[in-house]
Amino acid sequence: MPVKNSVIFSMLEKLAPKYMAEEWDNVGLQVGSPEDEVSKVLLTLDVNESTVLEAEENGVQLIISHHPLLFKGIKSINTCTPQGKIISRLIKNNITVYTAHTNLDNAVGGVNSVLAEKLKLENVEILNVTGNENYYKLVVFVPEGYQDAVRKALSEAGAGWIGNYSDCTFQTTGTGTFRPREGTNPFIGQQGQVEHVKEIRLETIIPAGKISAVIKSMIEAHPYEEVAYDIYPLKNEGPAYGLGRVGTLPNALSLSEFVQHVKSVLNLDVVKVGGPRDKVIKKAAVCGGSAAELWPKALAKGADVYVSGDIKYHTAQDMAAAGLAFIDAGHYGTEVPVIEKIYCYLKKSCEEKDLNIDFVISKSQKDPFTYA
Repeated sequence: MPVKNSVIFSMLEKLAPKYMAEEWDNVGLQVGSPEDEVSKVLLTLDVNESTVLEAEENGVQLIISHHPLLFKGIKSINTCTPQGKIISRLIKNNITVYTAHTNLDNAVGGVNSVLAEKLKLENVEILNVTGNENYYKLVVFVPEGYQDAVRKALSEAGAGWIGNYSDCTFQTTGTGTFRPREGTNPFIGQQGQVEHVKEIRLETIIPAGKISAVIKSMIEAHPYEEVAYDIYPLKNEGPAYGLGRVGTLPNALSLSEFVQHVKSVLNLDVVKVGGPRDKVIKKAAVCGGSAAELWPKALAKGADVYVSGDIKYHTAQDMAAAGLAFIDAGHYGTEVPVIEKIYCYLKKSCEEKDLNIDFVISKSQKDPFTYA
């Protein structure tokens, strides 16, 4: 069965909803069409000449990247420039590009969650909360006897979850009326006659990022030809999301031991280290990519060390003066582990839906820096 790009987009947006992205960011579709069919997907940190060539040679129809190809607004596409050449090749070869950037940084299960997992941090919390998930209330009217089937469909699609409790609904009984008009095929009643039906008012709660999936599942499970339902915005504060993570180590390590731990789990030959060399590391803060400016948050949360990338000279001086040890493991080194996470997540999601999609991790993606 043919699969459209939009199906893969929806799967990824369940992991990293677009509303979690920073306002200045550009996430989602970059080049191509959500309606094009896809059978092979390339996963990469960056979209550049090497990854596009790799996609062309391997018959890829969709590239999913972490870093946007189109970051700032463009006024023209000059095919003599590196970016223009890439865009031209993508269009000519009918290759779509989709990006999950700061939404993947902020999401639970995204860049920073993976980094914390890699470093085996425990009791993990968000370093810098940037928002809370919005909740909505769904009210749907179901003929008596079908409420359990609809409730089950809602729960399986992600509605009705409060903390560790699932299938959370409230049900009341009432009478629904309707008159089937010409051209209808009513589940109950006859055309032209007003019907009075005993119905269940079923109420539940939905996270903003799951509304579309929940509505689709509800309609499929509902017996009526036309489903009556309402959606109300709520002021309830949902689960937090944000940048970075902070947690404790299973066992205290010296700074030099922790440095070796970071290099080992991130598969790095070299990192930059600063701060008190005699520091004992019990609590660590991490933030993938370029997030040196969050170091005061790490210090405030009691971290002994801060792991990030792109740490500048004067920022390093400030951290050292504050008594905070730090490790610059590079922008690439702290973010690339998430690509394997996306691979496993999308592969499993497709298998659950019996979709035959081939996902491959780019072999050409690499750190632009080398160390002589």
